[in-house]
Amino acid sequence: MSNIELSRSLNNLTQEQNSTSHSLGSEFIVQFWGVRGLIPTPSSNTSRYGANTACVIMQVAGKRLIFDGGTGLRILGKSLEELQQPLVAHLFFTNSQSNRIQGFPFFAPAFSQENSFHIYGTAASNGASIKQSLCDQMLQPHFPYPLQAMQSELQFYNLTPGKVVTLDDVTVTTLPINQIQKSIGYRITWQEYSVAYVTDLYKSTDESELEKIAQLIRGVDLLIANATYTPPTAHSDLNSDLHWQTAVDLANLATVKRLLISQHHPDDDDDFLDKVQTDIQSAFAKALLAREGLVISVS
Repeated sequence: MSNIELSRSLNNLTQEQNSTSHSLGSEFIVQFWGVRGLIPTPSSNTSRYGANTACVIMQVAGKRLIFDGGTGLRILGKSLEELQQPLVAHLFFTNSQSNRIQGFPFFAPAFSQENSFHIYGTAASNGASIKQSLCDQMLQPHFPYPLQAMQSELQFYNLTPGKVVTLDDVTVTTLPINQIQKSIGYRITWQEYSVAYVTDLYKSTDESELEKIAQLIRGVDLLIANATYTPPTAHSDLNSDLHWQTAVDLANLATVKRLLISQHHPDDDDDFLDKVQTDIQSAFAKALLAREGLVISVS
């Protein structure tokens, strides 16, 4: 696929907005602030897709729902500060590994006392709550300021398997996705619209597990999922199913309308991801690779 064709494909499936735009006028908007897995990868070869680790904001019916707090959360925080108003947002973490929480200590709005944040997560593999995991990474010698330095109102919620969070007319349904990483996936539903955020799929996921996940995400307007990799790199075979086949299988099984692949491997540069974009669209026509700044209108 040429760059012109790729641009047209993106335009057909997305609504582009300024990366600092956070108007809540639109009812259901999804915006990507971090699309890398494992570790940030800033370089000239990753500028088009982006180098920050996982962070997505969904603006739903006047509410801000943030999913994961990788380094993209720092950039999102700077944008939210420009609003110059008391902020209320809900932060949902898929797991407590470093690439999902490492941006939280740099989330500037959390240091302003007029703001309020509701924080949700499940227990880590060592049993630590999401609050404990966030606290631990902000202790000396890892970070100069403890979590208590954050002056905003922070409320923590421990999610158990299958927990449903109701925020007025917005429903967030949860499901365990990866028992090894103690990860959970989310389905966000408002009126007749829905988005699924399931970013810890692994290649050996068996049929029974896929069916459970498919039940969670059945018929969603947008599925945000991850590609799967075999160490040490995905470059060994571009045409193998190591990249996206599990996500495509799941999208087909659950009859989702659109598929977004995120959590790109640190070794995958822009040119390589362009090739993956071409391959994945040959298997699932309404599929895209996520990139920082990408905005999708669901409603």
